[in-house]
Amino acid sequence: MNKKKQLALTLAVSVLLAAGCQSSGGKATAQQETSRVDTGKYLSQPLVNNMYTADPSAHVFNGRIYIYPSHDVDFGTPQSVGGDHFDMRDYHVFSMDSIGGKVTDHGVALSLQDVSWAQRQLWAPDAAFKNGTYYLYFPAKDPEGIFRIGVATSKSPSGPFKAEPKPIEGSFSIDPAVFIDEDGVSYMYFGGIWGGQLQKWEGGKFNPKGSETDLLKDDAPALAPKVAKMSADMLSFDGAVRDVQILDKNGKPFLTKDHDKRFFEAAWMHKYNGKYYFSYSTGNTHFLAYATGDSPMGPFTYQGAFMNPVHGWTSHHSIVEVKGKWYVFYHDTQLSDKTYLRNMKVTELKHAKDGSIELIEPLRIK
Repeated sequence: MNKKKQLALTLAVSVLLAAGCQSSGGKATAQQETSRVDTGKYLSQPLVNNMYTADPSAHVFNGRIYIYPSHDVDFGTPQSVGGDHFDMRDYHVFSMDSIGGKVTDHGVALSLQDVSWAQRQLWAPDAAFKNGTYYLYFPAKDPEGIFRIGVATSKSPSGPFKAEPKPIEGSFSIDPAVFIDEDGVSYMYFGGIWGGQLQKWEGGKFNPKGSETDLLKDDAPALAPKVAKMSADMLSFDGAVRDVQILDKNGKPFLTKDHDKRFFEAAWMHKYNGKYYFSYSTGNTHFLAYATGDSPMGPFTYQGAFMNPVHGWTSHHSIVEVKGKWYVFYHDTQLSDKTYLRNMKVTELKHAKDGSIELIEPLRIK
């Protein structure tokens, strides 16, 4: 390994280990952390401050806003480059009548012990409604340490949800996001690098000894997020998993070294004025970015960042229309001032007349 690559890998490991070290000092609750935080520096305030919530997936069901986040808890799990310290073990569902309204915690909707095939790490989920049923999609590691994507169902948007006995066949990696188009066809977008394991799937087969990051192949095409059509019953894929192409304005794919533009994790899809907006996190450079296209399967042309870095290490979002306005739900670490003990937030998202998304600054500049 040459010195440049060795330095890059060392830097990546140091960043993730630092994140773990910052989170390992005690098991304070979000409520206990709140009193020492400067709230004036933030664009918006946490939606929940008695527990840590992250990766919020928001939807409007029956005229009410429902939020499906992951649930950060400090269990003292040793940190690792692969994110072992993100050791989430259940999901809560939250709801509110309107933006700015009272947030209701509906309690635990699904726990790790309820998923027969899952061994650990209930990471960022998503939800959908179809066929009179609510579906909760979630990643978790199986007994071999491989992330798969599961599905659970309920007749209520708040759960509780009952998990299917096996993960979705052909699924892998993390961050499922399900989009139902106007014609009723459903699509799942998913994938994440580093801890999300996409770099371990090159060649279509999982390599447990594969690289922990994407930093060793600067001039190779960046790893792509994935998309698959969903079956009519929303429980399986209808066809092969495909790469989501994200291209620059010249129609060329980004390279691994394009860290401020290439996909890292947190895929999301929304449709505005007939255009498909594929949005995602750049991960280690901390931007939320978007690309647009004419088909839900892509390709998508990169348009730029729409949110600058938050306080904390990661960004993970969802975009939803509520009563004629658009909002982005996201997270930062305002309450803990650490790294992985996060809190979900919401702010308005604005599309300009030309369809571009106005840049959001989550921190107030003094």
